[in-house]
Amino acid sequence: MKLYLDGHGFIYPAQQIAICVFPDERHETVEKKPDDGDYAVISLVHEGDNIYSECELSRNGEVYFGKSPTENRGENPLEYARHAGRAVRTAFYKAAVEFLGKNPPWGAVTGIRPAKIPLKLFEKGLSERETDGVLENEYFVSAKKRALLIDVARCGLRFEAEREPNDFSLYIGIPFCATRCEYCSFVSHSIEKAGHLIGPYLDMLKYELSMYSKIISKLSMRLKSIYIGGGTPTVLQNKQLDDLMGFVSESFDFSDIVEYTVEAGRPDTADIEKILTIKNRGATRISINPQTMDDGILAAQGRNHTSADIIRMTENVRETGGLAVNMDLIAGLPGDTVLGFKRSINKVLDLNPENITVHTLSIKKGSNLKATGAPLPNGEDVSEMVDYAAERITNAGYKPYYLYRQKYISGNLENTGYAMPGHVSAYNIYIMNELHTIISAGAGGVTKLVSRDKSRIERLFNSKYPYEYNNSRDKLIGHFEKTEEFLRSFL
Repeated sequence: MKLYLDGHGFIYPAQQIAICVFPDERHETVEKKPDDGDYAVISLVHEGDNIYSECELSRNGEVYFGKSPTENRGENPLEYARHAGRAVRTAFYKAAVEFLGKNPPWGAVTGIRPAKIPLKLFEKGLSERETDGVLENEYFVSAKKRALLIDVARCGLRFEAEREPNDFSLYIGIPFCATRCEYCSFVSHSIEKAGHLIGPYLDMLKYELSMYSKIISKLSMRLKSIYIGGGTPTVLQNKQLDDLMGFVSESFDFSDIVEYTVEAGRPDTADIEKILTIKNRGATRISINPQTMDDGILAAQGRNHTSADIIRMTENVRETGGLAVNMDLIAGLPGDTVLGFKRSINKVLDLNPENITVHTLSIKKGSNLKATGAPLPNGEDVSEMVDYAAERITNAGYKPYYLYRQKYISGNLENTGYAMPGHVSAYNIYIMNELHTIISAGAGGVTKLVSRDKSRIERLFNSKYPYEYNNSRDKLIGHFEKTEEFLRSFL
């Protein structure tokens, strides 16, 4: 769809609401007002100290209109930008609802972290009932999604209360897999093609970790959680995995750690020996990610294992003991059906994992699915899958504790993490709620520096691909200097 901004430059809120309401389309801003095809003309009107927005939406030759409420423009540029962006989103949303004939479940909410909205309202002193009213009347969120947001925000508040200003967490990226899944858009390389890079990669990774450990020690910061992700970290040989995890435990003080997760997403990469290594090197949580329990869909997505392998791996983890289990599923995979997805949910629940994360398929430009144009379940079916998962999982005793949304996500839905009592993933809360600094080591890593009062955030981007990262010492040195300077300035 073409987006024409009349009298303003608020491109980001216009694009974000268009993506959320029409997730299966691509949207572009244009400099000239369109006169045919699908388009939206979004204006921002100033009347003294007040502003409002109007939208003219053309779809399939018909024109629909939406107007935001009039509100004060704010006393400073930041307030003005916030109010104007909200007006632009609301006007577009109202025009889109006229076209759709229904309210999308997430209403006019945009952004990756929608739980920030109720969290900020709670911090201002609003009750849950008042917060629910704002979500309904200003953001047009459905009753189910409002309840979900408030549950997640309530959990976040508990972690906020326990936060100390010198806390930090550590992410370690292993961007290698046995094979590349069709839906994957992460920076990940199959070991068949890139196995020769692993040795030099681990050397550079240990260098990066050693330098960060010196900074952390000097500044007396407290390590709260570790997450070794990927890719698939268990694609490493057991000796390599043991060496890396041993290096981490020698380099950082574990005195205050509350959680240590290792992704072992595929059973074709994690035998009993590696599971023992993960446990013996201090991990407390392991992520086993079937994505589906349908063998045909697993094969079609390039995963060289079966659902029976997932069950055997889970049994091995339970026999080893001491590790909480997370399991990921994806709603909306090609070839899946509502009935098939329900079976996957039920089979995973039979395994009694401490965490279940239900993702909704998001097709990114880096995935093979984007290139192949594989047929997908429609939005209504995906919505039914997600609703069933929420009902079935919560009825089994799990509670939602974190969620996030992505661009081009099926059905304009969300990704939600559920946990049994006492098993909320601390790392997921820390990163989603931006409670403290997350140091991210490895290719594609994005270190997020959070000031101790949470008033300022800066990001440092590592080289994206392993072959670049392996030769990025000079760039990393710059990151070390910026990290120490930033963190020291808030002592």
